Amino acid sequence: MSSDPIKVAPEKVEYRHYKDESQLPQIIELIEKDLSEPYSVFTYRYFIHNWPQLCLLAYVEDQFIGTIICKLDDHRGRKRGYIAMLAVEKAYRGNKIGTALVNKALEIMKQMGADEVVLETEASNTGAQKLYESLGFAKDKILMNYYLNGQKAYRLKLWFTD
Repeated sequence: MSSDPIKVAPEKVEYRHYKDESQLPQIIELIEKDLSEPYSVFTYRYFIHNWPQLCLLAYVEDQFIGTIICKLDDHRGRKRGYIAMLAVEKAYRGNKIGTALVNKALEIMKQMGADEVVLETEASNTGAQKLYESLGFAKDKILMNYYLNGQKAYRLKLWFTD
């Protein structure tokens, strides 16, 4: 199998909302390939069942290739969005699918009244940091020994309101 990324025209990528539990195994499989933290099925269900409108999936010709999982709730008197997980199949990276998933989730959070959005990413994950910083996120905090592997994390934040 070639290690070259698969190029795909933006109009060939279809973005869908989470529909039902039958999609969960694919979501878990994709996320577990890349994220450093092991999540239980209950963690996925917590986000997806409480905020299904903030779980988006990307497809190319009905092949599942990416997802973003978020939530929106109250935090110290403000509506805070949270990006819990973002993953795109390695072969499809470089097509701005991750960027599109984040933008679509941000737009939904704005419509739902979000004041800000936060996330954590490993300090060593410069690709993720570049993606989020290109969308206006800024480093807000360093979280030492945040991950089970001992890595520190950056909390990134995007403000919609003052």
